[in-house]
Amino acid sequence: MEISGIISAIVIGIVIGVLGRLVVPGRQRIGILLTILVGIVAALIGSAIASAFGVADTKGIDWIEWLIQIGLAALGVAALDRTRARR
Repeated sequence: MEISGIISAIVIGIVIGVLGRLVVPGRQRIGILLTILVGIVAALIGSAIASAFGVADTKGIDWIEWLIQIGLAALGVAALDRTRARR
């Protein structure tokens, strides 16, 4: 992977993480770094899932891929928030 690919994965991860955090209702007790990390992981896994279903490369904006990624980020943020609340 080239430097530009790594940078774009981080930027997309930030966006996906923030959108996933906005989807989860209430206040989350995780920091911004964990939100970004969750977003990066959700973006990578969401892209793999979208590719498996054949919806990753469409004409125009890949809305289904974005929805999968945001949904995964929301699940990740909610899961981390619950683990933080138990401490």
